[in-house]
Amino acid sequence: MDLDAVRTFVAVADAGQFREAALTLSISQQAVSKRIAALEKDLGVRLFTRTARGARPTIDGQAFLPHARDLLRAEERAAASVRPGTRALRVDVIGRRLAPAGLLRGFHRAHPDTALDVVTLFDADAAIAAVRSGTIDASFRALTFPARQLPEGIEAARVRDEPLQLLTGPAHEFAAARAVTPAQLVGHRIWMPGLVAGTEWAAYYDDLAAAFGLTIEATGPDFGTEPLLDTIAESSVLATFVGEQTRLVWPADDDLRRIAVHDPTPVYPHSLIWRRDNPHPALGTLRDYLGSPGPDRRDAPTWTPKWAQ
Repeated sequence: MDLDAVRTFVAVADAGQFREAALTLSISQQAVSKRIAALEKDLGVRLFTRTARGARPTIDGQAFLPHARDLLRAEERAAASVRPGTRALRVDVIGRRLAPAGLLRGFHRAHPDTALDVVTLFDADAAIAAVRSGTIDASFRALTFPARQLPEGIEAARVRDEPLQLLTGPAHEFAAARAVTPAQLVGHRIWMPGLVAGTEWAAYYDDLAAAFGLTIEATGPDFGTEPLLDTIAESSVLATFVGEQTRLVWPADDDLRRIAVHDPTPVYPHSLIWRRDNPHPALGTLRDYLGSPGPDRRDAPTWTPKWAQ
């Protein structure tokens, strides 16, 4: 449907005269008449009754008017969704409970007038492709290759190193510990059914296991966070890794324990990926916000995979 013709129909209905509608739209009265005639032909009905005093909608015109207004509102929403300066900043996070989502929540609190559209794509390859195509404005990912290997025009910056914690149930050997070392975890079963081969998070934990001789199991179906927490809570031998900033809620009687891992502390390297020529004004604001200093952990040794160094 010709939206210019629909806009003209609404203008005539509001003004009650073709001449006044022409002035409102800054077009000739002849152009108004042609648009209305074309719309009437398209719909197969008469929309106005012409009188000496002007024009008033017919019964069909009255029925069409609210839908015509809806069409014009939909047009404006569609344009605003992609118009720089008016559309929301579209940012991909690896998961809505994980640290990148927390960084975005902090950004939103600092800049409450900035509209955000938060999405979750599957892996780094999908995220980079979406940034490159303009489907999203930015993505938080762990890059498993040097930044210089990114596609032309795509940039990345390391924005946060997130320490890992060990999550256990109350019957686990380390349940009462305030901290453990990677060396102490050798021989213990760490269960992470959410690891998917070929993803950046699987690459990270593969390298972590290899570096410290850990046993990280990805066996069994992944039923989600709640069943994983239930299993850990009931087990005396299973534990799992979680990020320090991962938001988890469990029933009080699960009595789960989050235990720091030190000497060294494995940290997950979160990077922000964006397209160099992206004009969205809020993207620069987000980058400036993420560039602010985080917690100072220089007094404690950390570990990251070689590809993140």
